[in-house]
Amino acid sequence: MIRKIATVALLGTMLATAACNTVRGAGRDVQSVGKTVEKTTN
Repeated sequence: MIRKIATVALLGTMLATAACNTVRGAGRDVQSVGKTVEKTTN
């Protein structure tokens, strides 16, 4: 379970650093990762 969470967090971090050009974009990326992690844990 922890391995899945770590994988999702790593992928989210990679996407956030590669895709967002603004602070607003970074916030959306972080929010998206948070929702994905929450779904994975449920």
